[in-house]
Amino acid sequence: MNGLYALKPWYADKLSGVRAALARREVSPDTLTLAGVVCAAGAALTLAIVPSGYAAPLVALLLAARLAFANLDGALARATGRTTRRGALLNELGDRAADLVVLAGFLPLAPLWLVATAGLAATLPSWVSLAGVAAGADRLNGGPVGKTERCALVVVAAASGWTVPVLAVLAAGSALTAALRLGRLWRELDGGAR
Repeated sequence: MNGLYALKPWYADKLSGVRAALARREVSPDTLTLAGVVCAAGAALTLAIVPSGYAAPLVALLLAARLAFANLDGALARATGRTTRRGALLNELGDRAADLVVLAGFLPLAPLWLVATAGLAATLPSWVSLAGVAAGADRLNGGPVGKTERCALVVVAAASGWTVPVLAVLAAGSALTAALRLGRLWRELDGGAR
């Protein structure tokens, strides 16, 4: 069920040099979280104002940077002993904000109800995972349409102009991912005391 999330260890390894350089410069992990949201906003703006096809390279670059920052913030915090509860909160808020900001780039390109539905659906997998953590389970990530797949779908829309079909796939896939995570958690937590 991990989807592209299965590549995270490989990707983290590729970013290890960047992480070490950031640690040497004493960059705050929170700065990286915010940088990820800024990259998401740049991708959204590009998506909204640059014609499809032309938008794809910049959207892809900005979303790759968004994913790199999402990987680096927690890794840097752990590597430098700067993990905090506030940092964890900022990380979660930053990830949700980045997801929603990127999808806001579709507002001039697709019906409002579809953009809103995709935005809600994109947050569902994380809600389920965080609810599982609150119940004592390990954090679940990945899935058929996790964060990385959502970014890839946005790049497809930027390249093709197929905003409505891509948003429909993103919404349905995110809902499926949330349902799969919920099913796994339900089985895992079955019989546990409240």
